Amino acid sequence: MSKKKAMIQKRCGWCGEDELYQKYHDEEWGVPVHDDRLLFEFLILEGAQAGLSWITILKKRAHYKKVFADFDAVKVARFTEKKIEKLLNDPGIVRNRLKVNAAVINAKAFLAVQKELGSFDAYIWGFVGGKPIQNRYKSLKEIPAKTEVSDAMSKDLKKRGFKFVGSTICYAFMQAVGMVNDHEVGCYCYDRIRKRSKG
Repeated sequence: MSKKKAMIQKRCGWCGEDELYQKYHDEEWGVPVHDDRLLFEFLILEGAQAGLSWITILKKRAHYKKVFADFDAVKVARFTEKKIEKLLNDPGIVRNRLKVNAAVINAKAFLAVQKELGSFDAYIWGFVGGKPIQNRYKSLKEIPAKTEVSDAMSKDLKKRGFKFVGSTICYAFMQAVGMVNDHEVGCYCYDRIRKRSKG
């Protein structure tokens, strides 16, 4: 029984001992996401994370959800200067004017993609042909910070007016929403994600 428990605890090295980080790793990271609201959420959070640690954003995530209208792109796109100023005085989020402004700009660009292609999901998953890329990395140091696919995604998002969508941010987004399976092969989540992606 203890052996089984030890196997369950074999996670990717990056999530460490923090319970919130481990829960995110176990339940969300790398699981394919096809819900536009959740895709928008990760787009906003990954942009907010630029230059910071992901655990910092995870700890603020619930508050982000509250003040960013449950990540409803229609509502975020309507945020006024007054609302933005209020957000910049809110210690529960990353108070960076460029990042907060980018969230509103990105909401508008997000809606434009939905209008053009029916869903953001159809657009973003097109970069991987609609199927997750199954990588086989043994350790964190093997995992790239960006790839040709994230380069292409970044370039196209920027062309469409999105902000805070550099290739590194795009690759982190791809990892988060399961467009790539970057769990280490020794992690107990690797096969579970791979099988789920096939199904």
